[in-house]
Amino acid sequence: MAAKAVKTINKRALAKHKKRFMRFFPDGFDDQRYIDWEHSYKWTSHKLWRELLNEAQYRSLLRAHEFEEIAARALRVEQKTVPPFLFSFEKMALRDALRTERGARTFAEALFILLHGKGSLSSRFVQWIFTFAELPRKQSRVLSWPNLTFFPFIAQPKKHIILKPSAMNVAAAELGFDFEYHSKPSFKTYEDLLLLAELVREGIADLQPRNNFDVQTFLYVIGSAEYERLEEEALD
Repeated sequence: MAAKAVKTINKRALAKHKKRFMRFFPDGFDDQRYIDWEHSYKWTSHKLWRELLNEAQYRSLLRAHEFEEIAARALRVEQKTVPPFLFSFEKMALRDALRTERGARTFAEALFILLHGKGSLSSRFVQWIFTFAELPRKQSRVLSWPNLTFFPFIAQPKKHIILKPSAMNVAAAELGFDFEYHSKPSFKTYEDLLLLAELVREGIADLQPRNNFDVQTFLYVIGSAEYERLEEEALD
């Protein structure tokens, strides 16, 4: 049997994009503009999550069968995340699904297992995918990568990362990383994204990224059209 290829990122490409990142944010992840533009709103949402749905509170609400309250609190965190990670059609599909009794219970139980359950991440994440696929659907489909990864990312930024397909695919290509992306959610794609995040974290260790909020932003700066426009405007 052939040995499995070890995935890497291109060190020259990473160095190029690190310099580019520093042109936007000269003090790196401590740059005040970085904090204002990219970090504060994520951290504010994380703190709200810890206030509303920390493990002890979450467990207590589950035991009381307060599934709709859990769903309402989760949606509140998403609503307070500005600028939003989710497109309007994704938000609508998610809210429609979680406003039903069945949807709220399915979501609440599965998310707790993903965040705080036992067993491997792969088994918990696969169950999370199955759960999302079973959520009630009114119009738009609720199973999308951003919907699937937003809550774990905000709740546990040291363990999880959000997948915004367009930006992450561009970033992976720029860094020479063989990203096995599929639009249909699977653990393989998510595992690949976590590996990319880990390789980038190691490659920019001197900038001291705090968690995947910082790593995700670094990748977003590489892959987003927004930062391309900002760069073009700066050159004009």
